[in-house]
Amino acid sequence: MDIGQRIKNLRLSKNLTQEELGERTDLTKGYISQLERNLSSPSIETLFDILEVLGITPKAFFDEEDNHQKVIYGEQEHTFYEDEEKGYQVTWLVPESNEKEMEPVFIEIAPNSYFKSFEPSLAETFAYILSGEVTIKIGRKEYVAKEREAVYFTAYEAHQLINTSDKSVKMILVATDSYL
Repeated sequence: MDIGQRIKNLRLSKNLTQEELGERTDLTKGYISQLERNLSSPSIETLFDILEVLGITPKAFFDEEDNHQKVIYGEQEHTFYEDEEKGYQVTWLVPESNEKEMEPVFIEIAPNSYFKSFEPSLAETFAYILSGEVTIKIGRKEYVAKEREAVYFTAYEAHQLINTSDKSVKMILVATDSYL
């Protein structure tokens, strides 16, 4: 196990600089740098202090299975939901994505139908239109995105996806988890 790299990855995942981690553990930025480059080895006490600040238990830090991230998600892991009344289908492409920073989904909206409304938030939303045409209503403004066009916005206002055409629309949508 590369202890230095593991500390660095955890530090970065917490959006901490070496200096910030050093301040919270009474260590210098230089020493944190040396640890991350495996030029120095921490004492058990120092390592435990670092792990406490990084919010991970020693067991979890050294557990090899926790150190491997899942990268590929097969179709059998997707979660499907259909709202026949509103005329849309949504497929969550990554299990537990609602617990992660991004939530990628595949959405199909039937002709002359709509996807649910969303309240204002700080979430960033990206969509890529695979087929059809969709109207994106953000507050009082409306935008139309066509096949092979990308959509990107911050959800400061209430928003909704609407299909006003006589063809279904298919899209990939990714939203971040940043709510007001």
